[in-house]
Amino acid sequence: MATPSKEIKLRHRDKGAPSNSAGSESQSKNVEEEQTDHEAHDLIQWKRHIEAVKADLLEQIQSQLSDLLDRAMKESAESYSRRNHVLSSTIKVSRSGRNLRMEHGKVFMERRSILDELFEINHIRTLYHMFIAALLLLIISTLAVDYIDQGRLVLDFDLLFYAFDKLPTVLWAWMIMFSYTLAGPYHALTLWGSRYHGTGTPQRVLTAGCGLALAAAQSCVLGVFPVYVVVHHQLPPASRFIIILEQVRFLMKSYSFIRENVPLIMNHKPQEGEVPKLPTFSSYLYFLFCPTLIYRESYPRNPSIRWNYVGVTFAKVLGCLFYLYFILVRLCIPVLMNENNHPLSTRTLVLSLLHATLPGMLILLLTFFAFLHCWLNAFAEMLRFADRMFYKDWWNSTSFANYYRTWNVVVHDWLYYYYYQDFLWLTRRKFRTAAMLSVFLVSALVHEYVFTLCFGFFYPVMFCLFAVIGVVFNFTLNDKRKGPVWNVIMWTCLFIGQGVQVCLYCHEWYAQLHCPRAGRSYWELVIPRSWSCSYGA
Repeated sequence: MATPSKEIKLRHRDKGAPSNSAGSESQSKNVEEEQTDHEAHDLIQWKRHIEAVKADLLEQIQSQLSDLLDRAMKESAESYSRRNHVLSSTIKVSRSGRNLRMEHGKVFMERRSILDELFEINHIRTLYHMFIAALLLLIISTLAVDYIDQGRLVLDFDLLFYAFDKLPTVLWAWMIMFSYTLAGPYHALTLWGSRYHGTGTPQRVLTAGCGLALAAAQSCVLGVFPVYVVVHHQLPPASRFIIILEQVRFLMKSYSFIRENVPLIMNHKPQEGEVPKLPTFSSYLYFLFCPTLIYRESYPRNPSIRWNYVGVTFAKVLGCLFYLYFILVRLCIPVLMNENNHPLSTRTLVLSLLHATLPGMLILLLTFFAFLHCWLNAFAEMLRFADRMFYKDWWNSTSFANYYRTWNVVVHDWLYYYYYQDFLWLTRRKFRTAAMLSVFLVSALVHEYVFTLCFGFFYPVMFCLFAVIGVVFNFTLNDKRKGPVWNVIMWTCLFIGQGVQVCLYCHEWYAQLHCPRAGRSYWELVIPRSWSCSYGA
């Protein structure tokens, strides 16, 4: 029989049992929560690891997959072109008793511009928004400085109005160049082509006569006339750029038209009673406006026109013009105009160069975006031109050799097919290095010609950058250079090169204003005024 004290102890034990079970339950819950947190942490780490592996895998296969897709698209386009007799795999021209084999050129296919594809990614579009925000800050800072200095808001855009002055003169000069380019080369080719295989005039005499007449007309209308308009009417810089760049464009397009059709006409001898196969006028007219320098009788076309895209793209071009204006007003002119007439010393030149690197790079990016992306895409959309590969991913280049190939695909294709390939064909592919050097030399001469006429003075900055430094970089920073560090080096060189251009051209511009030429001798014209101008005088 249990005693009262034992009963009391048993009751105490019974009362203490629920508290112990509650403690164990809370401990088990804590353990379960810790396990759940640990599992969640492991899951997050695992997802991060998978994302890292995914990024590495995509980066490794991206270049290989892109090459495979480009090769497959090119092969399918070539087979389609052969089936439809648009292109021939080879063109054999029989002349002077021997067969001259000419390789076919660029294959056009339907594809979008890279930036249009990249802007569909939110992360890339954010970078675009950052540039817009920077433009807004430039506008706000310009207005604030004007209000503080003058006590009012100044919105006269005098620099833009000065740069694009005398536009009516530009318009009628462009109409003359366009009318000649539309009528002259086409009628010369059709006249020559319709009689080449005839029995009247000997082929050599006919070819020499038509060739000399066309060359003389090209030299007068597309050679001397634009230079005369620019110099005689004293056009401002932007108006000069329009005339000179259109001059170069018309020359390159007319050459492509002649170069592509002459071998076809020579190779295709019509049967008796058959009409010679000549290019159509509508295809040539379309070619003069479409954004390519390689002539084809037909191009891949889109089914419709997105007029909203055209309007937005032209608005972006206008926005880039204002962006350039504010960069010049806020970042270039206050630093480089030399208001205090300090002599141009080494210290001044170095400081100016460092100040000009950032605005110079912004000018390069805005020029690329405004012209190579927006302007060409707008005209391609209006003409339903489907091949939008006007540039490639030059910003990822680890070598200057790749940068030169991908920066401006439109001009690169013309130089490659009509100059580099023809040079190799003429020399029987024995002088590849000489062919490459000659391409750099021609590009340097054309760039220097454009800048000399547009700025109104001779300062061979562009020639040295292309013909000297560009050649050195092309052979030293070649395609064997891989890795992110080479991309950093390329961008650093681009920053420095753009800073050199902006710095030297601005100094020369203000030196021409402060120290005008006293005479018209040869040395007065070719020696830069900034080398001898005494600002303090």
